[in-house]
Amino acid sequence: GSAGSDFKGFTLLMPAVSVGNVGQLAIDLVISTLGMTKVGYFYTDCLVPMVGNNPYATAEENSMELSINAEVYSLPSKKLVVLQIRSPFIKNKYRPFCQTLLSWVKSSKCARVILLSSSHAYQRDDEQLLGTPLRYLLTPDFEKAVGGLMQELNWKEMEKVAAYPGINDTEKVLHIPGGGITKLLFTESCSKGIQMAVLLKFCSEGDNIPDAFALVNYLNEWLQLTKNEVNTSPQWKIPSSWRLLFGNGLPPALF
Repeated sequence: GSAGSDFKGFTLLMPAVSVGNVGQLAIDLVISTLGMTKVGYFYTDCLVPMVGNNPYATAEENSMELSINAEVYSLPSKKLVVLQIRSPFIKNKYRPFCQTLLSWVKSSKCARVILLSSSHAYQRDDEQLLGTPLRYLLTPDFEKAVGGLMQELNWKEMEKVAAYPGINDTEKVLHIPGGGITKLLFTESCSKGIQMAVLLKFCSEGDNIPDAFALVNYLNEWLQLTKNEVNTSPQWKIPSSWRLLFGNGLPPALF
């Protein structure tokens, strides 16, 4: 059925469908590791239609469940709801999707949205080449609530870049090449007073599994979704579907 249930006070976590599908892979790790329950579908005509088998099958019994292009998972104990998107956007459908999504966020009473995204590494400006390849963005409404924590975590905010490089360096804009719906969804959330954070990693197309792990570890520093022993990285559980996705190129130790 449609995921119209009440997620009052929940955090909505979702991917931007961006370069290397890094956000989607990171979301896979969250759903699989936390054993989240599918509670419904997000119906939209903005995504390429698709149907497949249950990507988180753990046994013969549930491997036949069908999965479609946008599904909702929930974990009430952590007040977490996840929207996983499994297919690309249809051309020119970013805006209607953002509108539908944000009105759903309001009607389902989600408290905040965290968007996992990525951006082309090769298009960074000089400032962005320094230090970590991970960045965050907060809407003004969310900045008030968690800005201090980001400072404590020593995170780097996504830099704005010159709108007209070389001609006029004073006018700065947010530029997220390869970021899919990221910029639009973020700007819309800013103007609609929605609490949103974007977590993104600069990366290239290719083997994006390491990027997905980096992004989900970054998210975990903040949300502490999986508790880990001191000084070891969290143990994420790889979903069964990744075998199909990446053929036999994955080391068996990952499973």
